[in-house]
Amino acid sequence: MKKVKVGIVGSAGYTGGELLRVLVYHPNVEIIFANSASNAGKKVYEVHNDLLGDTELEFSSDFHSHIDVLFLCVGHGDAHKFLEQNEVSPHVKIIDLSQDYRLQATKNYKGDSFLYGLPELNRSAIRSAQYVANPGCFATNIQLALLPLASVGLLQSQIHVTATTGSTGAGQRPTVTSHFSWRSGNLSAYKAFEHQHLQEISESLNQLQDGFLPESSRSLMERAAERINFVPLRGAFPRGIFSSIYLDYALTEEEAYQLYISYYESHPFTIVSRENIDLKQVVNTNKSIIHLEKHGDKLLILNATDNLLKGASGQAVQNMNLMFGLDERAGLNLKPQGF
Repeated sequence: MKKVKVGIVGSAGYTGGELLRVLVYHPNVEIIFANSASNAGKKVYEVHNDLLGDTELEFSSDFHSHIDVLFLCVGHGDAHKFLEQNEVSPHVKIIDLSQDYRLQATKNYKGDSFLYGLPELNRSAIRSAQYVANPGCFATNIQLALLPLASVGLLQSQIHVTATTGSTGAGQRPTVTSHFSWRSGNLSAYKAFEHQHLQEISESLNQLQDGFLPESSRSLMERAAERINFVPLRGAFPRGIFSSIYLDYALTEEEAYQLYISYYESHPFTIVSRENIDLKQVVNTNKSIIHLEKHGDKLLILNATDNLLKGASGQAVQNMNLMFGLDERAGLNLKPQGF
């Protein structure tokens, strides 16, 4: 089978590094270039040290369209700038890992549209998509916890979310709150009730449950915050997201399990566990593991994902596999880190 020719822009950061780690061993992929202007000429393993012995690929400052798919692993706002400043051949599929094209209001590109790339929501459409906007890390975790309920119209109450993310969620560029001496042994909240991922979460839930978003002239963020109370936390660990979500729910715990098991039966990376879960079960994998508990009239939903894989680069490869008719799991048989 002919290999998919891949180009990566922004390949020196965390998501670019994760993408390289997956694609170097992907059986159906040939990496044509890994673009990083600031590292041009360096071996990839000089930046991503764990790839020493795995590849002799060098970073390049070049960009061209002699590829089948382009991954944009750039900062928010930079994907839009890149596509404005560089001509990409119409035959090249694009997977954008920034937030630039995720929302309905921002998805248009050259008369076409970016499709929201959450396979558990849009898998059939992704197979024929030319341009895909990869979901955000918090957004992936929280949506996967809620999609089955939305699919049968059971998101009727306020939704309460507390989710903790690792330091890699802040990106590779050092900041005060990602510095080891500040992060280690620490815990803090940020962007409470106004995290940007609320917008894409609410649009997806509204796609499944018409009327989830209140009809109003107010902004998308304001309408989303009316339905979802989201408090993000910074955790004292490098990678992963663990969310605790609760809402009103009238049916039994067993009925909830049957709904979730049925919804995710054909989706290989989302697993429903009857046993309690922890973050280390998913770190270094493309899995999302969900656990349910009924407490009185409340349903508690716990979900664990790796923010760099299922929340970013792993999901991007999953989308690529679907777009090129490959096995959805190709290159993603990754093992958890253990202890």
